[in-house]
Amino acid sequence: METLRPFLDQKVKIEISGNETLCGKLIDVGSDIIVLFNGKDYLYIPFMHIQHFWGNQEDEEEYNETDSVPFNTTTLSVRSILTNAKGLFLEVKVAGKQSIHGYVTSVQSDYIIFYSPVFKTMYIPFHHLKWIIPYHTSMTPYALEYSMLPVNPSNITIARSFEVQLNKLIGKVVVFDLGMSEFRIGQLKKIESKFIHLVTAKEEVILINLNHIKTAHFS
Repeated sequence: METLRPFLDQKVKIEISGNETLCGKLIDVGSDIIVLFNGKDYLYIPFMHIQHFWGNQEDEEEYNETDSVPFNTTTLSVRSILTNAKGLFLEVKVAGKQSIHGYVTSVQSDYIIFYSPVFKTMYIPFHHLKWIIPYHTSMTPYALEYSMLPVNPSNITIARSFEVQLNKLIGKVVVFDLGMSEFRIGQLKKIESKFIHLVTAKEEVILINLNHIKTAHFS
């Protein structure tokens, strides 16, 4: 986006979805994503989650880059970053204040398959990724040994779209949005007209708009 290019290598402040404010130096601008260095990490932030953006010359922090930019791609976009990130340790932000740590195992048409040591295999739609932070090369999630971080693939085949993938989970107990609400955990009964029919532990049927599902995983 040419509108943001005049801010390259300058200190900026960004408000993203969820009323969160980020400060740092603008490193790069792509077709649908920017790169911000906050003095410690490189944050890859999709345009769609930027609410407000302005210069921040009052910021006295020195943002001295110590490492090269983690991803060197000819085209800087959400898809190219996720594709280049396959197998690398990442922190991704999707819902509330909680981040998810792990790595991308597959990039599909409108979602990624993400492996987390905590939540195992997860499905995350592109449009709910607030930011992506690559780990420093010497770090692993929770200081685990590499041998303890295998991908444990499920026996469910991978679909191109998020909705079709969720249809493969019908009849299973699923957890949406990291289980932050009791109305996001239950048996997936069906998906109809973009609404998920979920049966809670107390057998209450809840309808959830598919477009507002940020993450999905199952046991």
